[in-house]
Amino acid sequence: MARIAYVNGRYVPQSQAAVHIEDRGNQFADGVYEVMKVVDGRPSDGDRHLARLARSLASLRIEAPMSEAALQQIVMETVRRNRLRDATVYIQISRGSAPRDHAFPKASVPTVIVTAKRMKRPDPKAYAEGVGVVVQPDIRWLKCEVKSVSLLPNVLARQAAREAGAYEAFLTRDGDVVTECSASNCYIVDAEGVLRTHPLSPLILGGVTRSVVLELAAAEGIPVDERPFTLAELEDAREAILTSTSSWVMPVVRVGDQVIGDGTPGPVTRRLQAAYHRHVFGNRGPAVATVADAMPVV
Repeated sequence: MARIAYVNGRYVPQSQAAVHIEDRGNQFADGVYEVMKVVDGRPSDGDRHLARLARSLASLRIEAPMSEAALQQIVMETVRRNRLRDATVYIQISRGSAPRDHAFPKASVPTVIVTAKRMKRPDPKAYAEGVGVVVQPDIRWLKCEVKSVSLLPNVLARQAAREAGAYEAFLTRDGDVVTECSASNCYIVDAEGVLRTHPLSPLILGGVTRSVVLELAAAEGIPVDERPFTLAELEDAREAILTSTSSWVMPVVRVGDQVIGDGTPGPVTRRLQAAYHRHVFGNRGPAVATVADAMPVV
């Protein structure tokens, strides 16, 4: 079955979907996006994703093309037309098409794209045993809180990780302060057992999974400190974690050649994996003892 996409008011086969060649998202990266999960036919943390999308649009002074309720209806209709129950949904909104000029056009209609594909779970082996990461300089712009389609620095960092045989790249500014990853937020469990992550600021994207995990940690009685950590603190940490919509709660057990902790996912990571599984899937599937075995096949 051909995948169906929503583009500017029409549902079309994805192979035929197109936007104008002068769309500002294409020419200037003048647009924003969101990636969200739909689980068992319902959006997972959809309200948080749509709220962040609204903030990103407002930050770039792009007028919202429709209400959140209308956009959510489009999301679910795209999922339905692709005959999915568990899906990964991509939403992109640009300022629209106009004759090429760096300044905002006097009048333009935002371009709206929504696609859906079968949700892919994290690799069970990686989720159970942990992954390795590399370190790359954070060369992104200074409005990282906007989920912009301008992702070339992220692409270069992720490619460096791929070429090194690593899962992700931890990004650093000012020499050794870790901000986040190429497509994830990152954390350590420090020597005192505190879960630490960079505070919200223009230096990081406030991940939806990040916000959920911090709330889950508090509910689990895990101490949380939104405070930057350095590479040295990362290397000395008991545990390290990265989170995102697609990676969920992924254990990090190596940074380059440096082993984190004892080289296996630690107890805080396991508790957060189990709590996140319950948050997303509820009672679906067995109780999470070994998370990799309990994750539903979707």
